[in-house]
Amino acid sequence: MSAAVHHGLWVPEHGGNLHIALGAHARAYAHDECTCVVHWSDEDGKKSVFGVPSVRATVRQVLRCQGIEAFFVALESALRQGKLSSSDVQWLQAHTNAPAREAIAFARRDADSGLESLLRWRLRPHGLSVRAQQSIVSVGRVDFVIGDRLIVEVDGVDNHDGESHRHKDLVRDAHAAAWGYVTLRFDYALVVHDWRTVELAILGYVDRGLHLR
Repeated sequence: MSAAVHHGLWVPEHGGNLHIALGAHARAYAHDECTCVVHWSDEDGKKSVFGVPSVRATVRQVLRCQGIEAFFVALESALRQGKLSSSDVQWLQAHTNAPAREAIAFARRDADSGLESLLRWRLRPHGLSVRAQQSIVSVGRVDFVIGDRLIVEVDGVDNHDGESHRHKDLVRDAHAAAWGYVTLRFDYALVVHDWRTVELAILGYVDRGLHLR
């Protein structure tokens, strides 16, 4: 995950053991109280002058370390920043598994944040119409519109803190209501650490048909 951070990719808060990437012919040496997790790379030698794996190799290691969800988020972050070329995407398709290839097909290049990628990925099994980065009259750009009129906003760790931001959010929500929309707003802690509450809130609106006109 440190390589992902080095490349500027969005990753959730992460603790635990240190993960080390080694080349296919490198040797690992045990040391006292060692808790490192070693990953052997079969990539074709693409590293920075500081020995950091390429972005594509880093994204694939995220898949191996953290699973498909973290892979998808890191992938969209890299795509958004233009750090993966078409040939890099083709390499990932050829060097990952079937679930990862499905994630690659689902990924977008305009995901505004890792939280948005996370929400889209977690809502995917429900088959909802989820449109990202939509412009609404008198409201501006919103993170998501589900169905016809359910707005979902996700606020990052550093965003929307303080009274001024809170007031602006309330004004936006009021304008949205005036145009017939309903708004659900979630912060970083809810999306990352209490997804079940987020999911139940969204599905509760959907089950009552509040996302439709």
